[in-house]
Amino acid sequence: MHHEVTLIATIALAFVFAAIMGYAADRLRLPPLVGYLVAGMLIGPATPGFVADAGLSAQLAELGVILLMFGVGLHFSTADLLAVKGVAVPGAIGQIVLATLLGVALCSMWGWSLGAGIVFGLSLSVASTVVLLKALEERNMVNSANGRVAVGWLIVEDLAMVLALVLLPAFAGLLGGKAATGHGGGDAGAMQIALNIGLTLVKVGAFAAIAMYFGPKIVPRLLKMAARTGSRELFTLTVLAIALGIAFGAAVVFDVSFALGAFFAGVVMSESRLSHRAAADSLPLQDAFTVLFFVSVGMLFDPTVLLREPLAVLGALSLIMIGKAVIAFLIVMALRYPIGLGLTVSASLAQIGEFSFILAGLGISLGLLSREGQDLILASAILSIILNPLAFKASDALQKIVRTRWPELWANYGQQRSAALDGELLRIRELGEEREAQHQEEMQRLIKTFQLFAHVDEHALEELLLLFKPSAASPGDRVVRKGDRGDGMYFIAAGAVEVKLEHTDIRLEAGSFFGEMALLTGERRVADVVAVDFCEFLVLKNRDFNRFVAKHPELRAEVTAMANQRRQTNIAVPVADGSGAPA
Repeated sequence: MHHEVTLIATIALAFVFAAIMGYAADRLRLPPLVGYLVAGMLIGPATPGFVADAGLSAQLAELGVILLMFGVGLHFSTADLLAVKGVAVPGAIGQIVLATLLGVALCSMWGWSLGAGIVFGLSLSVASTVVLLKALEERNMVNSANGRVAVGWLIVEDLAMVLALVLLPAFAGLLGGKAATGHGGGDAGAMQIALNIGLTLVKVGAFAAIAMYFGPKIVPRLLKMAARTGSRELFTLTVLAIALGIAFGAAVVFDVSFALGAFFAGVVMSESRLSHRAAADSLPLQDAFTVLFFVSVGMLFDPTVLLREPLAVLGALSLIMIGKAVIAFLIVMALRYPIGLGLTVSASLAQIGEFSFILAGLGISLGLLSREGQDLILASAILSIILNPLAFKASDALQKIVRTRWPELWANYGQQRSAALDGELLRIRELGEEREAQHQEEMQRLIKTFQLFAHVDEHALEELLLLFKPSAASPGDRVVRKGDRGDGMYFIAAGAVEVKLEHTDIRLEAGSFFGEMALLTGERRVADVVAVDFCEFLVLKNRDFNRFVAKHPELRAEVTAMANQRRQTNIAVPVADGSGAPA
């Protein structure tokens, strides 16, 4: 057996244990992710037997977060974020501030320092987007108005945590920890802190601006280039390269988290009509690495903390499951949004995840948080993730109670804001449906105009639409010159042309095609083709023609048969149906 198999062993054991424990959880009517967490505990350092490499697991888990956030971005456009900003922005910021203050108060009861309390409170204030998305997917709520608001809320939380990760080192010295290098005291220190804050805001803003401006101009073009090759694996590779490349570049150049970089990559890619194909191709990898995320979280858990600090764990868990939920509900109510939305957001926030671990690690490195504090955060994270489905069940039960006992309150409270939000989300959805309808109409028009493609499946038609290059000609223009080498096959979308044969001219109108004979035989053009009207063509270039008909032999056979027929009639009479002519 090879000696260096740490990566293979970690992935293999993680998948095996996750599959077994996920199935066991399902049999016990628990969410599979509970089984994944237990699998992580079994292969973690806190339990006997095989111990997986925690460092490798953490990096593999980061890939899962990147791919998951990329998938969120693919289905969550910029317009969606702007639509929910009225509740997501003030709600997320207010909830972070109040939950952090509760954390500080809890830590002061334990005798911890202010710095430890801030790190602890921040860690408990931010929910896991990964956990939320899995919960929404299981309930088919990702595309609902409540689901959109919940996801938007957590995106704002993630943005706020990016700022927090920069501010903590700057203020560490003032909070009783290790002062960050280069931060002095007095006016110079304050100036440096202000400079760091401004620089962070500039970096995040610059990244968002560049991604939103240049992304839609570049990314769809890259996808189209990959799709035109006809290679499925190259298209999938391009999708992953864009997702991981933007995520990594955002982290290295702009100091933005991998997750947020991947999210913006998905948002940019969602503007392409190939986004649905990108989502489908990346889904298997997304699912696989998301499992590794939950396994890696389980590996970090030390069950002995439940025996050493049971009351502290209970206090932290109560803050997450009850405190945050109540705060979120009251904020939504104060903003005059519906009760159902408030209860859904409350359940969504009743857990913590990936950013909490990052904050805890940073707190330890800065001397603000003790190992005991990190253990409490990890313990409460594991328990909150396991118990989060109960929060959603409680939310559903409370919604039912309010609808039954106070029907007028349920029906009327926040309806004005709800109607505006629903209207905006409906408008966005209708625009998406309109684009999809136009795409379908384009394919149907292609079939109707060119009967040659009547039996080609939808995927092949989409490929054709990408391969076609539009061209135009005015009356009298020579489209094809006799004696030239074949450069492509021409499909007449509008207008008419004449094929100048030796003994006669053949008129071809919309729905006809020409130029295929030179491509099939490799010979030079045998006739001039001149536009007699204002024409629009769809041109299938030589390389694209050969690749496409190679993948669809029945189409090649039909084109070849028609070309042979034309060759036989080349010196006789025109083709009776006028569907095409040699050139």
